[in-house]
Amino acid sequence: MDLFDYMRSTNMEKESPLAARLRPSILEEVVGQQHIIGKDKLLYRAIKADKLSSIIFYGPPGTGKTTLARVIANTTSAEFTQINATVAGKKDMEAVIAQAKEVSGMYGKKTILFIDEIHRFNKGQQDYLLPFVEDGTVILIGATTENPYFEVNGALISRSVIFELKPLSREEIRTLIQRAVYDKEKGMGAYDAVIDEEAAAFLAELSGGDARHALNAVELGIMSTARGEDGRIHITLDVAQECIQKRVIRYDKAGDSHYDTISAFIKSMRGSDPDAAVYYLGRMLYAGESVTFIARRIMICAAEDVGNADPNALNVAVSASLAVERVGMPEAQLILSQAAAYVACAPKSNACSQAIFEVMTELERSGNLPIPPHLQDAHYKGAARLGHGIGYKYAHDYPNHYVAQQYLPYELTGKEFYHPSGNGYEIKIKEHMKQIKEETAHESK
Repeated sequence: MDLFDYMRSTNMEKESPLAARLRPSILEEVVGQQHIIGKDKLLYRAIKADKLSSIIFYGPPGTGKTTLARVIANTTSAEFTQINATVAGKKDMEAVIAQAKEVSGMYGKKTILFIDEIHRFNKGQQDYLLPFVEDGTVILIGATTENPYFEVNGALISRSVIFELKPLSREEIRTLIQRAVYDKEKGMGAYDAVIDEEAAAFLAELSGGDARHALNAVELGIMSTARGEDGRIHITLDVAQECIQKRVIRYDKAGDSHYDTISAFIKSMRGSDPDAAVYYLGRMLYAGESVTFIARRIMICAAEDVGNADPNALNVAVSASLAVERVGMPEAQLILSQAAAYVACAPKSNACSQAIFEVMTELERSGNLPIPPHLQDAHYKGAARLGHGIGYKYAHDYPNHYVAQQYLPYELTGKEFYHPSGNGYEIKIKEHMKQIKEETAHESK
């Protein structure tokens, strides 16, 4: 009997957390992830046809990785077994492989091995699996919250199809909340509870796309709330706040409050006020704003408002964006705080953003002007006959690795778009450009 068989037993079902009891047993009951299990999608067809190859589910917690594994367990004719990489060792894998060989030899059945948290296996453990995946002894289903391209053996990756699961939408979470409260078979419908619309919306918003987080709050609310005068359990907004330990902050992601807060955040970074920047960052995180959305805004501010006054600001912002995707909350708040404070404290210049705006205006006015012939590509036969590349001066052959020649279209001769400011590193940029131009002009006299 594997873990899923055990979970299907009556006593286990009664004692399991709501999130486990509510797991679908067939594809049609799955909420979300239609980009991979829609009826026209590869995974849907493979599960229905019982023709799975090795796959890896990658996505944040509570998005359905184990749920899909359970659906596969319920629909496949293959032997299905599960291990968890956080507690399993080599002996556990050896036992699974031995059983798989026995089942194949005696009954001609394949074995599907589901490894939860596969990124927890070290390189040696992953290497051990490789030959058995390769020869078909087991069909691997791995689940991981970490990017498999960083955490899973490249050889296993090459033999598997990667399916990325996305955080559930608010509407999808609300669907699961309604099912949890009112479903009498798998949910808590027998408790005769009701949930207010604003409470359901609040839990859906605060769950951050994690179904388990929302369902745990629902279960706690129903189990800990006294019945009202009408004999029913009422999950109100106050109850929801207690269960998820968050207060309501007026922050509608589609409304004015969202735009007001992100506007204040950006303007605080632009205005060199790190205290205000981190404050508005905290308000967004407290309200459940997406960390990837916040990271994008910090990157934009680093380019638009800091620019070359501190070129490292964009490096910090991009690194923060990559880091929050790998780390997730709550630790991601530390990374975002560092990046926001750095960008806020950096010297400011909008010279780069103004340069591209001026270029776009010029393009609207003058269109695609001819590129000077000496700058055109000369790496093909016949280019010289067209005059392409002739007369081009290679900058590295000249003092200071600079030579004056026409780079802009001739119609824009003398036009300047980038005007370095007098702040930060742009002071050095301005001085450098002035120096090399003056020295070149002096030498040409």
